[in-house]
Amino acid sequence: MTGAATAEPRETSGATTGLVVGYVRKHGGEPAVEEVLRRAGVPWTAEELSQPSHWTSYDTRIRLFRAATDVLGDPATMFRVGREALTHGMHAGQVLLIRVMGSPRQVYRRLPPAVAKFSTTSTMQVVDCGAGSATVRFTLHDGYAHSRLDCDYAQGLISMVPAVFGLAPASIRHDECESDGYPACVYHVTWERHRRLRRPPHAADAELAALRAQLRALQSTATDLVASDDVDTVLRRIVTRAGEAVLAPAYLLAVADPGGGPHLVHSAGLPEQEVPAMTARLLAGEHLGPDAVVVDVASARRRHGRLAALYAPGVGLLGDEAAMLTAHAGYAAAALDLLIALTDARREADRAGTLLSLAHELAGATDAAAVCTVVAEALPRVVGCDSASVMLWDPAEGCLRTAASVDSAERRLVRSTVLYAEEVPELVGMLSDREPRFLRPDSSSPLLRDLLHALDLTDVVAVPVLAGRTFLGVATASWPAGRAPAVLAGDALVRLRGVGDQAATALQRVRLLETVRRQATHDGLTGLPNRALFRDRMEAALAALAPDGHVGVLFCDLDRFKAVNDTLGHAAGDELLRQVAARLRAAVRPGDTVGRLSGDEFAVLLPRLARPADADRVVARVLGCFDQTFRLDGSEIRVGTSIGVAVHGGPEGSADALLRTADAEMYRHKHLRRDEPDAVGG
Repeated sequence: MTGAATAEPRETSGATTGLVVGYVRKHGGEPAVEEVLRRAGVPWTAEELSQPSHWTSYDTRIRLFRAATDVLGDPATMFRVGREALTHGMHAGQVLLIRVMGSPRQVYRRLPPAVAKFSTTSTMQVVDCGAGSATVRFTLHDGYAHSRLDCDYAQGLISMVPAVFGLAPASIRHDECESDGYPACVYHVTWERHRRLRRPPHAADAELAALRAQLRALQSTATDLVASDDVDTVLRRIVTRAGEAVLAPAYLLAVADPGGGPHLVHSAGLPEQEVPAMTARLLAGEHLGPDAVVVDVASARRRHGRLAALYAPGVGLLGDEAAMLTAHAGYAAAALDLLIALTDARREADRAGTLLSLAHELAGATDAAAVCTVVAEALPRVVGCDSASVMLWDPAEGCLRTAASVDSAERRLVRSTVLYAEEVPELVGMLSDREPRFLRPDSSSPLLRDLLHALDLTDVVAVPVLAGRTFLGVATASWPAGRAPAVLAGDALVRLRGVGDQAATALQRVRLLETVRRQATHDGLTGLPNRALFRDRMEAALAALAPDGHVGVLFCDLDRFKAVNDTLGHAAGDELLRQVAARLRAAVRPGDTVGRLSGDEFAVLLPRLARPADADRVVARVLGCFDQTFRLDGSEIRVGTSIGVAVHGGPEGSADALLRTADAEMYRHKHLRRDEPDAVGG
């Protein structure tokens, strides 16, 4: 990076400059992008400007705005950049940040801290905010020259907010502008409170794309962090990845030196003179204030240091910054664990090469089964054994189950092996002391002796796979008669333990990934698939539809659910939703999907219907879920449901169309039942 680039103040997030680059590319192509960068005189590439973690100055921001407007020849360019942000490159974190607030009104109320995530040069104030209107005041900080282009961009972004929720863009009246001599820019915003049409497909697509983008970012973080064996590179990538996940103007990372030296420190956005004192406070565990998100960079085996995302005073926090930063810190800890293991392994060059190769293979493993397969296949190369296996511990059953094995003449027998603790004293001992075991037929317990004889093995080294003191499983290296090393407790054990350490790191990583994947696709209250996952399954069912088959959707809305909340409180309402979800799960057929779309709206996907009328039987069972009362807060509550049914059997159609039809049928059903007595009663 050039000297000019290094000295650039961190005043504008790459989330903003990335929108400009994306809009110009969409409407003018790559030549237009290159011309904008040339006219703006920036020292970065379009790719660098599009990275959310890349911050630039306010002056650079305005030069890019002016160049984009001139190159495209449209005076309204910057308004359109903001207005069309949802469809041409808004960062996944921004989309989810807005969606999680629930409504345009809530977004406008919380705009000040949200704006501070992307720019540090202005202060925003919400003067008032009602159900369908708001007044917003922007004041540029002293020392900056106001630009109408920046004002246009702000109006475009503000007007776009309702579109994230499927509404028409907001209307804005802007009578007071700093460029006209007023002390601040004042925007009067109005929007429609209810959709006249169904939610536009791009609104759902944007949210689904955002979830997928965050999931891909977490997946790629693991590979990116282990792609280098240089400590400085890994630490720099940790800060970069955190900057992409959690939009903040400053970051600080301090971790222990794997070589035993002073702590290694990486920062971004902090004045150099403030870094030492801030680092000391961070490592001492001091509270850095309400405007900082601080997480430990720690794995199950060791604590490496701490990572902090720092916001401007008074900004406050939004959404899931802590959860996302923790996820990336977990990957960082896994990468540092791996780096430490590799540093130790370099004491012998051949071992280092083998372990590094294994690390890269494990980085591509996306689930526990894949991790176990990679480890089992690597063990013969690393240890020089004839056969190997990985067994995972099942704490609920108290047993080891074979997850992967290689090069065994009796592979089927190995893979079907289950070792219960009460039957294998060696396993009980390993659970107690977490130490390796050297197994031979003449000195093993009866069950292991018979197994070794059946496999024609005379020597086995078994090491525990541990995450800290947590027992995850066992990795084994085995030899037949006459082929084992002279001393199993020497090099073979050291190598096997090194592989076991990497296996533990990889298993922890994939379990974290599985947790994040589930959080991204399931409703946190009921555990049901959310709208994004439900829509994915609908599309898959339609794509796999046989010529004579049918796909059905039931759209369910609880009758007068609001009365439960108003009468018994939101905690009772949440418990009602959980009970409804449990009953619906029990009522549907194997292979059907129950999802919670939003609020008190549920849906059931029927992917395999021989004929449309078959959906009626499922409807009857769903209605039967509400025959019995629900017990809430000691009271018996009777709640009904309105159900809409849509069945698709043609060669064409879409998930959105099917869901809209079911939704419309549900509202028709609810209209017919509008005169029924109140559903809440004791």
